[in-house]
Amino acid sequence: MPLLSSPVSASSSPSPASEPLSSHPTLGKPFSAFLFDMDGTLLNSIAAAERVWSKWALAHGLDLKTFLPFMHGKRGIDTITQLNLPGVDPAKEAAYITQAEIADVEGVKPIPGALEFLKMLPADRWAIVTSSPLPLAKARLAKAGITAPKFLVTAEDVTQGKPAPDCYRLGAERVGFDAADCLVFEDVPAGVMAGEAAGADVAVITTTHAHTMETTHITLAGYEGFAVEIAPDGRLMLVEKTAG
Repeated sequence: MPLLSSPVSASSSPSPASEPLSSHPTLGKPFSAFLFDMDGTLLNSIAAAERVWSKWALAHGLDLKTFLPFMHGKRGIDTITQLNLPGVDPAKEAAYITQAEIADVEGVKPIPGALEFLKMLPADRWAIVTSSPLPLAKARLAKAGITAPKFLVTAEDVTQGKPAPDCYRLGAERVGFDAADCLVFEDVPAGVMAGEAAGADVAVITTTHAHTMETTHITLAGYEGFAVEIAPDGRLMLVEKTAG
C-alpha cells in the first residue's frame, strides 16, 4: 500500500540528482524473474484502503495523521499487533478489516502503464508478492483489470510479513529462482527492506508518493516509458522505450 510520506529504505542513501535514469545499473541488467508488490506498485488502492482503515482507527481513538502512513505496506494483522491496543484481538480485527476492504474497492485502478507492462512478461517469469490476504488481492486485481498471475504470494503464505524477507524469498522460490536473481518492484519502506533482505535488486514505484524518494534504487513514476526485453536465455531486462 502506498505511503503518505517519503519512503526511504534502511540501506538507501540519496542518489545524485544529476544522474540520468538511463545510466542506472538496473536498466538493462538481466534478471531471472520480476516480483511485484501489489498495492501502490501495480495498482492504486489508497483511497479505498484509507476509507476503511480511517473508520477503524477513529473507532479506536487513533490520530489519522499519524496512523495512516504507519499502516501502509504491511499485513493488517501486523499493523494492529504493533499498535498494542488494550483489549483488542489483532486476528479478529484484521479479519473485520479484510472483509470491509473486499466490500469497498471503489476507485481502485492500475498504476499508469502497468497493464501494458505486465503483458510483456512471460507467465512463468513473474509473481505478485502482497501483504493483502488472498480474497482482497483477488478483489483489487479484478477491479483494476489485472489478471491474477500464475504465481501469487499473499498474507496467508508467511508468518512474518514485510519488512521480513520471507515473502520475497517464497515468491522467488515459486517462480523457480533465487531471490538474488530477481528484481523486486516496491513502493514503501517495509517492502523495499523486504526485497533488500531477500537479496534482490529493487525498483521503487513512486506514483503515489507525496514526497521525493531518496534512494540508490532506481525510481519509476510509473511503467509508461518502460519495456521488457527478453534475453536468449529467457532472463528479463527492464529497459526504457525507444522513440518510434
